[in-house]
Amino acid sequence: MIRMSRVFACAALLLALPALAQSVVAPLSESVSVGYVMIPFTVLGDHGRPITDLRNAEVNLTVDGAPVRSDMFEKSQNAPVSFTILLDGSGSMALAGKMESAFAAIGALIGHRRPGDDFALYVFAESQAVEVAPFTENPNDITRALAKIKPYGKTAFFDALATMPERSKLGRNPTRAIILLSDGIDNASSLTRAQLAQQLQGISVPIYSLGLREPETPIDSRKRPREDLSDIGLLNEVATLTGGKLYLGNTPQQIADAVSHIEDDLRAQYLIGFAPTGKGAVKYRTISLKLTGRARAVRVRAGYLGTEPPLVASRNKQMERKGS
Repeated sequence: MIRMSRVFACAALLLALPALAQSVVAPLSESVSVGYVMIPFTVLGDHGRPITDLRNAEVNLTVDGAPVRSDMFEKSQNAPVSFTILLDGSGSMALAGKMESAFAAIGALIGHRRPGDDFALYVFAESQAVEVAPFTENPNDITRALAKIKPYGKTAFFDALATMPERSKLGRNPTRAIILLSDGIDNASSLTRAQLAQQLQGISVPIYSLGLREPETPIDSRKRPREDLSDIGLLNEVATLTGGKLYLGNTPQQIADAVSHIEDDLRAQYLIGFAPTGKGAVKYRTISLKLTGRARAVRVRAGYLGTEPPLVASRNKQMERKGS
């Protein structure tokens, strides 16, 4: 199975998955409907720092450009998190020190743990992800599992990632994240890139991706990455689509900084939600959050697959109802 005899001392690395929205494949059956749309998001202020005291009145939710009425607004500050770690165990990870960087990232992640955090470790190569450590609050369980990992084989990246949102629900905490440690190279999946995008459309779990390479390395999206590099475009797409973020780095300091930023995001996360009406076609609908005043940026999932949202009635329609 998966073997490795390496002890690591260093800290951890984290990856987020976002934005394949452009290659999305069309709607499922008209009889399918999302029961409730829960939208985790992070708001950044000056200097890219998370805003931790956001009020409901500062947030305007739109779907396909139209204002939507939400019935839930909550914030999670310093709350425990369930981390689903997805580690690429394929042969390409043995090149250019990528596996060593991934081990350092996982070490940093569990080193930053807080009371109530739990972690699960999944590894993938030529098949779907295999659970090597179920959700646990004991970091030693993760460390022991890592000691058995040895890179081998091709990479079924798309197939493995598609199964992870459902598996992340096994964690005990309402705040969840998938930490993706991979070079993003796929050469063995049955799913296509567009099909993976469709699989990720409806999920509410952010994926944080770490690109295991120097941030200054130029990215040429026209060229297929060499095995010793990383497909940064794919890793960034995955993160953007799910409301996570991509980080680049392979030195201990870069890895530690990435983990620290991910922690800041997840400890200062908000949730807004609504129940779709059940009316209209089941299709992919684009989510947008508009914030007033001090907010400089917001990270949020790209959309959901379902029926029409509960729209905010326009002022004219409200007046018409009063007049009648």
